[in-house]
Amino acid sequence: MPDAINVPIIAFHTILQLWQVCANPKGSCPRQFEKAQIMQKIPCVLMRGGSSRGPFFLSSDLPSDLTSRDAVLISAMGSGHPLQIDGIGGGNPLTSKVAIVGRSARPDADVDYLFAQVNVERASVDTAPNCGNMLAAVGPFAIEQGLVAAADPETRLTIFNVNTGKRIEAIVQTPGSVVDYEGDTVIAGVPGTAAPVRLAFLDAAGSKTGKLLPTDAGSDLIDGTEVSLFDMAVAAMLVDAGSFGKTGQEMPADLDADRAFMQRLETLRVEAGRLMGLGDVSQMVIPKPILLAPPSGDATITARYFMPHSCHTAVAITGAVCIASACCTPGTIAHRLARLPEPEADGRRRLIIEHPSGQTPVEIEQDPVTGIVTRAMVIRTARRLFDGFVHVRDQVA
Repeated sequence: MPDAINVPIIAFHTILQLWQVCANPKGSCPRQFEKAQIMQKIPCVLMRGGSSRGPFFLSSDLPSDLTSRDAVLISAMGSGHPLQIDGIGGGNPLTSKVAIVGRSARPDADVDYLFAQVNVERASVDTAPNCGNMLAAVGPFAIEQGLVAAADPETRLTIFNVNTGKRIEAIVQTPGSVVDYEGDTVIAGVPGTAAPVRLAFLDAAGSKTGKLLPTDAGSDLIDGTEVSLFDMAVAAMLVDAGSFGKTGQEMPADLDADRAFMQRLETLRVEAGRLMGLGDVSQMVIPKPILLAPPSGDATITARYFMPHSCHTAVAITGAVCIASACCTPGTIAHRLARLPEPEADGRRRLIIEHPSGQTPVEIEQDPVTGIVTRAMVIRTARRLFDGFVHVRDQVA
């Protein structure tokens, strides 16, 4: 019995000795204790923005060196594995997204927002495009992190998207000067209801190429296939689904499984990137390929949006803005296929993009003289999921 009593005492002394060794800077510390000490933890908030999800970081909490920053994001998300099992990514492009937010030094913006698409299976980060779904959560995040003062009953702020150099106005519900996530707004691709977040893209034309029509033409031919190269909120290659023998009503999994189709789409996309002045886009996620078809029901147009190597289960918000703007631009494939509504008395048009998960409305304003789209507005929702620290493996600390 005395030996049994001494077991916990011996264990305690062993732990105490290990602690004393690790606490002594001249002593030696077992490797497992070294790892625990130097594992880096970084504050983050996991948020749903629209139909996407990912961690939100303050820019001041991440390394300023871009290589080090990307290494941190790759480790945090667990990229390099199809399930991202060693990180907080969700094993899907829609849940492997990162938002980096900080106060803006610009006089025309409140906060800067850098979007990062972290590849699921490859250890790579792409910051070329914006993400309009993650954008929906930037306003709530900025307010709750103290970057922007809340007003009552709603807070209006201007977001500068670092990826594209464009500004977006966000209106967040803040009754009593507190962010409210509860409401009755429904968006396609997200269960339940939530408070609306209104996003107005103020100067989205030429997001990456500097021009709405990068080749100065409404349509071009690439290897005998007609395409519209269009740059509004996101650089995209618009194609008629019929050019591939598709109806535009296919489900994403069926399109992804058609490897010959996907390879053909990628070949066209890479050449489209060159024509748009983006160089070699084989390792970039833009331009986005978008299949278009005539609408069914009360929609304006039907779309299948690619990210670019898999089909979105809904549609990216930047993609919806791009498609709606192209529908309003004569000479494009979108304009030819769309069932375009007449403008309202104030010149606005409400277009509806039909996609695999339902419909996404976009409100368009055009210059009455030039016809150029000057403003595009969408309504999204967002939700704060959890906050705390993400722990980054020691080799990137």
